Amino acid sequence: MPLQRANFIGMAIAGAMIVTGFLLMLGGSSTTEAFNPDIFSVRRIVVGPCLAFLGFVAMAIAIIIDPKHLTRLIKK
Repeated sequence: MPLQRANFIGMAIAGAMIVTGFLLMLGGSSTTEAFNPDIFSVRRIVVGPCLAFLGFVAMAIAIIIDPKHLTRLIKK
């Protein structure tokens, strides 16, 4: 099997990071009648996208990394 259990665990963690990042970006929008200043909050324009991006990077690493090589690095 090309992917081991450690790969799938890493992919699950990365998937949770991506979903959390998108959830942090959710919120109400401004309308023509009322302006919502929350659309420019740090959580929605910095934290959420950064967490989602790091999740995508972690997903790529979880797919590519060889678990046998990782255990050798940890034991040293």
